[in-house]
Amino acid sequence: MTDVNFSFSPTPAPRSETDRGEPPLYELIELFFFAYRDFVADPDHALEAYGFGRAHHRVLHFVDRNPDLTVAELLDILKITKQSLARVLKDLVDQGFILQREGREDRRQRLLTTTAKGKQLAVELATTQSQRIARALSEAGLTGPELAQRFLFAMVDPDGRAEVARLVRGNVTKGDKTRDDKIRGEKR
Repeated sequence: MTDVNFSFSPTPAPRSETDRGEPPLYELIELFFFAYRDFVADPDHALEAYGFGRAHHRVLHFVDRNPDLTVAELLDILKITKQSLARVLKDLVDQGFILQREGREDRRQRLLTTTAKGKQLAVELATTQSQRIARALSEAGLTGPELAQRFLFAMVDPDGRAEVARLVRGNVTKGDKTRDDKIRGEKR
């Protein structure tokens, strides 16, 4: 009978880029997952009453923050396809949360803005999330949002930071150097 020996020392797998330096920041990664889960849970519950989900929330948020946003700009902000947006936008338009109209100069453009009903829901959702953020900042001992803003801004890919800096100010087309610098943590 042949003796089978299972005791051997396998060759360790080559180390990945992450393993060569510091170990992965598992705790922070997991905290991001859990914080995001709870951050979106509050609006998720409110949106259920309308039969809406997270995609509806994102569309409503950016349309409310950027009146007369074009569909093309919204697609670029959300990094989704027209097909992905179509159903969600139709729901919001059909239920009277978003108004869609032709562009003034280019009739092929579709300009999006929230209705009074849409604005009310967008503000309600933002207020709920703002309360969670304010509580978290307070519990973390932070006196204002600036440190958290700088951290989150640094998480954005460098190529997308200029666009994000414009968006968090609520204006897709014009830059505000002072505000952009503040978000980046730079001094004038």
